[in-house]
Amino acid sequence: MNLKENILEGLRSIKSNLLRTVLTATIIMFGITALVGILTAIEGMQGSVNKSFEGLGANSFDIKIEEQNGRRMRGLQAKRQNPIYFRQAIKFKDNFSEKNNAIVSIYTYASQNETIKFESQKSNPNIVVTGIDENFLGLKGYKLLNGRNISKIDRNYSNRVVIIGNEVAQKFFPNSSPEGNILTLMGEKYKIVGVLDKKGSITGGGDDRVVLIPLESARNYDTQGRFSYEISTSVPDATDLEYIIGEATSIMRGVREDKVTDDNSFKIERSDALLKDLEEVTGYLRIGGFGISFVTLLGASIALMNIMMVSVTERTREIGVRKALGASPTKIRLQFLIEAIVICLLGGIAGIILGIGAGNVVSYFFSDGKGSFVIPWNWISLGFSVCVIVGLFSGYYPAYKASKFDPIESLRYE
Repeated sequence: MNLKENILEGLRSIKSNLLRTVLTATIIMFGITALVGILTAIEGMQGSVNKSFEGLGANSFDIKIEEQNGRRMRGLQAKRQNPIYFRQAIKFKDNFSEKNNAIVSIYTYASQNETIKFESQKSNPNIVVTGIDENFLGLKGYKLLNGRNISKIDRNYSNRVVIIGNEVAQKFFPNSSPEGNILTLMGEKYKIVGVLDKKGSITGGGDDRVVLIPLESARNYDTQGRFSYEISTSVPDATDLEYIIGEATSIMRGVREDKVTDDNSFKIERSDALLKDLEEVTGYLRIGGFGISFVTLLGASIALMNIMMVSVTERTREIGVRKALGASPTKIRLQFLIEAIVICLLGGIAGIILGIGAGNVVSYFFSDGKGSFVIPWNWISLGFSVCVIVGLFSGYYPAYKASKFDPIESLRYE
């Protein structure tokens, strides 16, 4: 029998034991669905993360104060750094922009758990109020859906104007335009001049629950001088970014009057640092997906081996007839191996289709609809390869056992 005849014989055997084949293929299907589904979901979410960060560019960095969060090092409480004051941020901006032709944005958080009101409606106390300048939106990857940006005139006159996040707009103005309406924010009236496009919550959930006011308006709430101002910087060329960050560090140390023997009283965080951290996390998720799929497929392969052993026992007389007609042990082994591989491939194809669908659905919901439809050809190839390997692993011993049957004893089998 050639390869084609072996495959056809395997399909005929599968057809004659349809229920058993369906149950076995279903076990394989679940294993492949777990493998392809988890990895497809990770690919889709990774694509959404990349989209979220693509507007930031690899040539930007932030200067801020390290958050201590009460952590201790070797039993000692870490020293709490003084905030970056407004005059320090302005001084850095003037010095750094002049030397490097850079775009610099200064911003601060006036409140991170604010409640805002519109007429009789009120939001949850989870709105982030940020004081920004005219460069903030571009450097942080925000896009305006409607309206305009905060202008220098708004800053100079501390105008009571606000840009609201997409989630805020959907809550208060689901069926109308927000522009021109008045919100009550931090005890004062603000006129809405813009609405942000949806950014998604892949990085933590707060990017759409923001309201942006002019930087100088936010400064008015800093009655005790405790606000810390953060600086976001973008340079034209990323090739010498390490050198530029070193220069920024030097300028900021001078502005902050850090002593030569002291560590930096601030930290510099590259815009692509978080993306690299997320890529590392997705790497761990892939390993976890492989582990879950391996356990599922191991159980499936054991079940398939058991079923193939039963099949070999039931077809003892058939094996005897084949051997009596001249079939070699190699042909007998090949027949049962191909049968096991065909069962695995049938389950694998169904599992790949379900895995792609399930993975994309999970990616869609976890990325707030930002994830695009993904067909992971590399994982599909892996799925088919795993099916063949499982078929070989599960079918080899039953096939080997069948090939060793004595034809005379097999013909006597009842």
